[in-house]
Amino acid sequence: MTIPDHQHLTNTSTHPSQLATPEPEGYARGLSSRTIQMIAIGGAIGTGLFYGSGGAIAQAGPALILSYLAAGLAMFVVMRALGELLTYRPVSGSFAEYAHEFLGRFAGFATGWTYWAVWVSTCMAEITVAGKYIEYWFDIQPWITALVVLTVLFGANLISVRLFGEAEFWFSAIKITAIVGMILIGIGVLTIGFGHAAHPSVTNLWADGGVFPHGFGQSLMTLQIVLFAYVGVELVGVTAGEARDPKKTLRKAINTLPVRIGLFYIGALLVIMSVASWRNFQSGKSPFVEVFEQIGIPAAAGIINFVLLTAALSSCNSGIYSTGRMLRSLSLRGEAPARVGTLSSRAVPFTGISLSAGVMVLGVVVNAVSPDKAFTYITSVSTVGIIFVWAVILVCHMIYRSRVTDGTLPASDYRLPGAPVTTPLALGFLGLVVVLLFFTDSGRTALAVGAVWAGLVCVGYAALTRLAPAGRGGSSSQHAAEQGTRSGGTQ
Repeated sequence: MTIPDHQHLTNTSTHPSQLATPEPEGYARGLSSRTIQMIAIGGAIGTGLFYGSGGAIAQAGPALILSYLAAGLAMFVVMRALGELLTYRPVSGSFAEYAHEFLGRFAGFATGWTYWAVWVSTCMAEITVAGKYIEYWFDIQPWITALVVLTVLFGANLISVRLFGEAEFWFSAIKITAIVGMILIGIGVLTIGFGHAAHPSVTNLWADGGVFPHGFGQSLMTLQIVLFAYVGVELVGVTAGEARDPKKTLRKAINTLPVRIGLFYIGALLVIMSVASWRNFQSGKSPFVEVFEQIGIPAAAGIINFVLLTAALSSCNSGIYSTGRMLRSLSLRGEAPARVGTLSSRAVPFTGISLSAGVMVLGVVVNAVSPDKAFTYITSVSTVGIIFVWAVILVCHMIYRSRVTDGTLPASDYRLPGAPVTTPLALGFLGLVVVLLFFTDSGRTALAVGAVWAGLVCVGYAALTRLAPAGRGGSSSQHAAEQGTRSGGTQ
């Protein structure tokens, strides 16, 4: 039996105003609208803003705001393209499912395993970093904290999707509170002179060397740093199989993306660089800490260290969740071991989560043995991998829209604004970032590791087709009910 293309699984005689109805996936619809909204918000806020933006400010000055704006617009296009695909067919496999449907079996295989690798490597980094944050208060070896954190979050993800959602809700709430608090305090400094900042003024945005103090070229180079600050924004797509009323909930979450980017990134950076000149910020120190210290808030470093710890825990929590679902999607298409696709009695992919967490433990060991080079190579997978996944979403959307135009697929009522023009523009932006990677040492390392990963994916696919050329076929939604029932899953 051959694996059929997904376009043959959809009733092409359906009127274009009707959307494809997915088969049951076996998951429990345990993620409420409130939880999905907070996951969407939290997914777009990470250590890139709280910590990494310090070095980016030093490199680009106020122009960094424009970089975040440009990358934010590209991410909005990616998410609206994904949103259109999700309303057409909401499935937990998300990007890999659409790649399989519109680009073929190899693309689905490569996308699924690459996204899995992105989050596994990200999680390896985050749990280790969490250990270093704990060292700020307690004299505990980072690897011990990393192991404890991984164990606790692993257990939470095994219990139920609802517990994952609640944990992510509160992690996101802490990050949002920190940003909103900083913005409000900063506005107080600028308007009523609150605190002890030296020369707070919005003129700091252009008066100290101009908007491009180091030239346009240096500002352009920050795009690669900025883009990766948005990693996780696509996570909302993985929740499609477990969201209550997914078409309505996911649409609402994606629609609020411009507001989130405008407030949490653009708004925060505007306030930060108004309260203090961009020259006060440096790599290796959180700009939030710098601003709080300038204002005179006690325990500023401790407060932001706690927020950074929260961001790391949130990222790892999301990583465990998404890798388990992606492995199950791969398994149900015959592109990962069959056992990985089974659900527990609590309707969670127990084996997929366990396998992913086991690989993450290896990351703790690697980091303890070789904290520099080896670990840099591992985490570099996420750099090129996430660009590949975002590009696949855009290409799938272009093909979907062409088939809608041809009348072979039903149209979604949630369309990407400006398409078909906005999709290739966003693709071009991602291509520009890949080119920019060639101009930095870390970028070249990421590209080299990405090339090695691509080779491994090709070898894995060749082995798959040799061992099981016929596959099990179909989409994950076709197999899910059978698999879920067999393993005791409930819907």
